[in-house]
Amino acid sequence: MLNRVQVLVLIALSAVFWVLATLYIHFLPGAFSNPVQGATGFITTLPIAWLSVLLTRSVARLSANQLLPGVGIVGAIAMMIDGIALRWFPTAYSGDQIILRLGAAWLLWGYGVSLCVAILMSVAMQKKRTS
Repeated sequence: MLNRVQVLVLIALSAVFWVLATLYIHFLPGAFSNPVQGATGFITTLPIAWLSVLLTRSVARLSANQLLPGVGIVGAIAMMIDGIALRWFPTAYSGDQIILRLGAAWLLWGYGVSLCVAILMSVAMQKKRTS
């Protein structure tokens, strides 16, 4: 079970991660429109997701049992913010519909990768704890 402080920290991390991803899309549209940079962005999401899960675990002081729910909260809140922003404030990301679509694809990929990393990390932590 997560305590109140952990939940507040997770909410704050959601907002920080959302702002950083939005700024990346907004100010570096070439990272999405260029085929090589776009592919590189998808690949580099793997270590970035790993680091974001480690950061979430550390900052929120999550135990092995709390890691997956904690990362789930961060992702769910950030996704809801993305949903609202993409629907009502799409220019926060880009005025170009192609960049908007490619940025949204990258966001979905990043959320999925982060959740997979959290699952793998949680399983590893559980095994280590029981060994």
